[in-house]
Amino acid sequence: MPAAAQDGRWLAVAMLAAVALVWSTPLLWMTVAAFRPQNFGGLDMASLLPDFAPTLANFAEALDSADFARLYLNTLAVCAGILSVQLATVTLAGYAFARLQFRGRDLVFYLFLLQLMIVPPVLIVPNLVTIVGLGLYDTLLAVMAPYFASAFGVFLMRQTFRTIPRDFEEAAMVEGANWAQIVWRVLVPLARPGMVAFAIVSVTAHWNEFLWPLMVISNPDNHTLTIGLASFTRGAESASQWGVIAAGTFLVAAPLLAAFTLFQRQFVNSFLFSGVK
Repeated sequence: MPAAAQDGRWLAVAMLAAVALVWSTPLLWMTVAAFRPQNFGGLDMASLLPDFAPTLANFAEALDSADFARLYLNTLAVCAGILSVQLATVTLAGYAFARLQFRGRDLVFYLFLLQLMIVPPVLIVPNLVTIVGLGLYDTLLAVMAPYFASAFGVFLMRQTFRTIPRDFEEAAMVEGANWAQIVWRVLVPLARPGMVAFAIVSVTAHWNEFLWPLMVISNPDNHTLTIGLASFTRGAESASQWGVIAAGTFLVAAPLLAAFTLFQRQFVNSFLFSGVK
């Protein structure tokens, strides 16, 4: 390898490392502060250097200050409910736009994709009016309902189905399979990387969703993690309990961080196979 090319490679690696360090600084501070004793204050609490006497007292106080068990259950129910319905709707819609022939198919598809250009807060008022009209206000179903369809998911599954050769469908038709069997027993297993990629995006987005649950949930028993964390943080900020705040934030982010750490290879491969850059 020429010296100039090698120097350029090392420069690129150094720049990527610097960017990664900047992006990881908040996570590093959260982790250090969560395990730091409460007797630290001022500039000591802002330090990124870990202490030699880590403690779990901040986590114990955070768990006592908020009902994290209920918050986890509500958030898991919301994410699982949304994803289960989405996988059915985006799969069927993606199959229709990829395989079926009907008049105006491409026009309908492009009109459907206009949803991606709409800023989500613009839809809060009409969605809220609809939820109230349906009598779903202050329920977990109200949090889930607006997300049962996904333009991004339809686009992703359409592109995934289009990469699958028609030979598989034709072979299934020769064996006497109907369209439902072709979709669920032939195409869906082959489209699994695309479905995994969409599931990652969906769960991450709705795990971190804050504004919409805040609008439609008033009963504390139905709060999700993000709302519970916001309520818990307001009380801890008044007492300058930054270690407790960091511990609470760590509890909210930990499941996603653990999932990514354990399955990062599968995460990356699913996005590569599905064509998401």
